[in-house]
Amino acid sequence: MARMAVRAAVLVMCALVTFVSGCSTGERVDLGDGAGDSLIAAIAGEPDQLDPHKTSAYFSFEVLENVFDTLVEPDANLQMQPALAESWEVSSDQLTWTFRLRPGVTFHDGTPLTADDVVFSYRRIIDEQLTNSDKFSSVTAVEAPDPATVVLRVNRPTPNMLTNLGGFKGMAIVSRANVESGQIATRPIGTGPFSFLGQKSGDSISLGANPSYWGGPPGVSGVTFRFISEPSTALSALQAGEIDWTDSVPPQRVTQLRDDESLELAVTPSNDYWYLALNEAREPWNDVRVRQAIAYAIDRDAIVQATSYGTAAKNQLAIPEGNPWFTPYDRYSSGGVDKARDLLQEAGAAPPSLDMLVTTEYPETVTAAQIIADNLAPLGITVNIRTVDFATWLDEQNSGNFDMLMMGWLGNIDPDDFYYAQHHTDGTSNAQKFSNPEVDRLLDAGRVDTDETSRKAVYAKAATLIADEVSYIYLYNPSVIQAWNPALSGYEARRDGAVRFRSATLNADGGT
Repeated sequence: MARMAVRAAVLVMCALVTFVSGCSTGERVDLGDGAGDSLIAAIAGEPDQLDPHKTSAYFSFEVLENVFDTLVEPDANLQMQPALAESWEVSSDQLTWTFRLRPGVTFHDGTPLTADDVVFSYRRIIDEQLTNSDKFSSVTAVEAPDPATVVLRVNRPTPNMLTNLGGFKGMAIVSRANVESGQIATRPIGTGPFSFLGQKSGDSISLGANPSYWGGPPGVSGVTFRFISEPSTALSALQAGEIDWTDSVPPQRVTQLRDDESLELAVTPSNDYWYLALNEAREPWNDVRVRQAIAYAIDRDAIVQATSYGTAAKNQLAIPEGNPWFTPYDRYSSGGVDKARDLLQEAGAAPPSLDMLVTTEYPETVTAAQIIADNLAPLGITVNIRTVDFATWLDEQNSGNFDMLMMGWLGNIDPDDFYYAQHHTDGTSNAQKFSNPEVDRLLDAGRVDTDETSRKAVYAKAATLIADEVSYIYLYNPSVIQAWNPALSGYEARRDGAVRFRSATLNADGGT
C-alpha cells in the first residue's frame, strides 16, 4: 500500500512496505557524506530502491518526494498546481493536453530539463508497463513539438489527467542518462529541492540542498533519513533531540503527546482507507445478503480503537468527510448481529467458518481480525485467521485463495483512484471478483465526465452501490500522524502523506 502514491497490487496504496529490524538512533554528527548538520528525519524502514517508476514502497517515496518533480503537483488541499509545467491548456474536444515547461530548470547534474525528458519518462512507464502505466490508459501519444512544450493526446476526455500526472512521485520526470547508466535505483538524479548524496545500508540516506531549485533553495542544508523501525525508539530519539522529525509515532501515545511541549504533533485526517473484502467467487460470499450480514456484524468502533487508538475516523465508504467527493452513508450503523442473523436466514446460509487473510507487515490487519472473530462468533462463524508475510498475502489475494482479507488503499486523490481499479468488473485490483453492470457504467462515465457537478453525482451513486452490494466493507480512514522538533518550522503535515522538506527551516537555537 502506500501513499504518495503507491499502488502495489493493492495498493498502494498499494505498496510493498519492507520492515527492517531496529537500529540505534545515533548522534547528530556529520555522517561523512557531505550532508553536514542537516535536518534528521526518522522513517520506519529502508527504501527498497530509489527508481520512482519502479518502486511501490512508501519508504522510497518519503525520500523521493524531495528528490524528484512531476509536471504538476497537489497543494495542501490536494488541488493540482504548476510544478515543472508552469501552464497547460486542453483542446475544446478534450483530446489534446498541451503543457508549457518552466524555463531554466536543471537536473542535479546540471543538465537542462527539456520536453524530451518528459517524453522519455512517460514512454518508459508506458512501453515497459511499469507500476503506473495505468495512469496512461487514455493516452495515445506523447510528443515534444519543441524543447519547452509537451503534448499528450488521449482517446477520450480524461478529467483526472492532472491527478494522474502529478498525484505522486511515481510519475516523476527522470534523467535519461541516469536511467541508461543503470544508476537510478541507487543514485537517483532528479530536479527536486534536494539531491541524493549517499546511502548507508540499514542506516540512512542523505540528501543535500539543491541551490538551483526552481522553487528557490531549501531552508536547510540537507535532509538525512534514518531508518528506525520501532516507533517508541523514534519517539524517544525525537524527545532527546537526536532527530528532528518522524512519522513513526505510536498511536497509543497521541493523547499524552498532545500536551508535550518538547515536540510538535500533527494528527491530520487522510484520504487513505482500510477495508475488508469477501471473495465473491466462493459460496456463500457470492450472495449479497451474506456479505451484508458480515457488514452489519462488524464493530467498526472497536476496530478503530484497537488499530489506531481512536486516531482514525470510522467510515462506511472510501472517501472521508471533508473531502470534496465525500458522500454520506451509514447503512450498516444499526441492526448489528440481529440484522446479520436475519440476512443469513433469508439467504439460507449458515457458514461455519471464514478464512481471513492478514499480514504481519501491516499489524492493523492482525489486530482487526481478532475483533472480527469475536464479532462473527455469535453468528456461528469461526474466523480462521491466516497470518502471512506480505509477499504471500499478495500471491494469495491474486490467486483468490481467501474468504476475506483486510488491507488499505493509500495515496488517493481523484475519485477514480478510490473506485475504478477496485470495483469495476475489469479493474486491475478487483481481487474480490465484484461485478455489477450499473457500477461499471457509472465508473466508466465518471472517467470521461468533465463537468464537476455531474461527475460528483455519478461517483456518489457508484459509491453507494458499491457499499450496498458490499464489494468492500469499508472500516475507517486513518490519520497521518507526525511529530517534529519545535525548532523546525515551515513544515506541514499533509493529508496525502507527502513528506516535503523544501520549505522547512531549523532554528539553530532550538536545542538540537
